[in-house]
Amino acid sequence: MKGVILAGGRGTRLKPFTKIINKHLLPVGPFPMVYWSILKLRETGITDILILTNKEHLSSFICLFADGQELQVNISYKVQEAAKGIADGIAYAKSFVKDEKFIAILADNIFEESLVPYIQNYYKQKKGARVLLKKVLNPSRYGIAILDEQINSIQSIMEKPQKTNSQYCVTGIYMFDNQVFDFIDAISPSERGELEITDVNNLYIKEKQLQYDVLKGWWVDAGTHESLYQANTFVYKRLEENLFKKGEKSE
Repeated sequence: MKGVILAGGRGTRLKPFTKIINKHLLPVGPFPMVYWSILKLRETGITDILILTNKEHLSSFICLFADGQELQVNISYKVQEAAKGIADGIAYAKSFVKDEKFIAILADNIFEESLVPYIQNYYKQKKGARVLLKKVLNPSRYGIAILDEQINSIQSIMEKPQKTNSQYCVTGIYMFDNQVFDFIDAISPSERGELEITDVNNLYIKEKQLQYDVLKGWWVDAGTHESLYQANTFVYKRLEENLFKKGEKSE
């Protein structure tokens, strides 16, 4: 299984920093934000990783990671020509993943839990896709999954609904088989001119091939100034807890 990290986009909600730096290189704890996606993948045993970013910032990622040897992974790079949506970004990974299942992570997703049990669940799936959900207080910011919990299935996904009875957002952590590329080819750009990953996931739902798990620990979409601060707070608290567990003192 391979890993794809999406680290492009314009980062408009994090201006003025993003006028000079890719948002995924902003600090979360002692590392640039994108480090956490790499470390989460490495923890599962996934070491072949593709980073997708924009042309303007590609050199910064290469300078930071090179081929990934220092982090004990193998990193490749591709440029997403324009900010045309998550599904458009994933389409660039086709030649990298070939016929394998893969996991795609938005690099501004910072979360507590290990991905190991969720990937194990996905390996048990014969085909289709799997998404990780998280209960949120502000569903209008996210793609929201409408669940039938009696049969443990997603009935549909709504993109940033103004009104909904569901509080389960689809996090930026997706597991796909190679059908995803056919589904991406089948969708059209949304009103904002992007290929929406929600449309792709709804095609999997139509084929009864989308399953899910719910994250239990904290999760942050660190795409705003407030959520970036929250991500730093969570990460430093976790690091401090680990220091105390080891009987060490922070300076």
